[in-house]
Amino acid sequence: MKKAIKYLGYLVAILILGIATLLLYVQMALPNVPIKDLKIEYTKARIDRGEYLANSVTVCMDCHSKRNWSKFSGPPTPGTLGMGGERFDQLMGFPGVFYSKNITPMGISRYTDGELYRVITSGVNKEGKAMFPVMPYLYYGKMDKEDIYSIIAYLRSLKSLDNEVPDSEPDFPMNFILNTLPSLANPQTIPAARDQLAYGAYLTNASGCMECHTNADKGQIIPELAFSGGREFIFPNGSVLRSSNITPDDTGIGAWTQERFIARFKIFADSSYALPSVVPGEFNTIMPWTMYGKMKREDLAAIYAYLRTVKPIENRVEKFTPPH
Repeated sequence: MKKAIKYLGYLVAILILGIATLLLYVQMALPNVPIKDLKIEYTKARIDRGEYLANSVTVCMDCHSKRNWSKFSGPPTPGTLGMGGERFDQLMGFPGVFYSKNITPMGISRYTDGELYRVITSGVNKEGKAMFPVMPYLYYGKMDKEDIYSIIAYLRSLKSLDNEVPDSEPDFPMNFILNTLPSLANPQTIPAARDQLAYGAYLTNASGCMECHTNADKGQIIPELAFSGGREFIFPNGSVLRSSNITPDDTGIGAWTQERFIARFKIFADSSYALPSVVPGEFNTIMPWTMYGKMKREDLAAIYAYLRTVKPIENRVEKFTPPH
């Protein structure tokens, strides 16, 4: 009996040592993503393309600017583009407290182009630390490298804004899991616009539609429920927003025509349209309509065409619950 207890003690000790070794490896050796040797030419064409992507497709400026929540959809506040500081925390369903970084030259001047490419496409910062994928690097890593170069060129051209952003603090065990998530970018060539389905799939990925329009568990989306909506976003006042079902089911956009889909975005780009004022507790959305609304009509049409091909999922979403 004493021998059995002794051997059991050895096994427990070995198990503890093994777990400690594994955790130490994950914490110290990961993430292991090399830096691309890269020097980008900041041409006007690249900057213009990057401006379009960062403001209307990948909408980097959605999270990396201050948003005016007194207006519907929280449009970016003029003069704050790229300054960062947006907080994502446990009240919103995230496993920790995460902040968007300052991506104006004040915040990224210490980064080489290769380091910027790595952080955008693999989620590993200059210091080699992994970022939580509220920054959708898992999507950006699938984009054409030329598009990422254009975004970098545009970010370099922004007005430099001084804004010190706190460090993110993941909860346990996410502080360990986080290091296992980054991987090498897997860039694809952007399809020709005439191949509407492939082009639409590319833009849908770049826009991160799946991320918000898919239910999640501890901040990680559930792939089997892709695009069916229902993901909850909690406002500071306690009201709850749920993303829409955008699958071609009748509870989603099954009855929508292409024109209706495009018009839903384009109304926010109409210079005669004034965003409604919203007081806390009234229906509001985090969907950056004013940014996506500036997307080209042919790009919106391609996204619509692709969404018509995804798996229809029945999910009737109650979009908004006011605070109790």
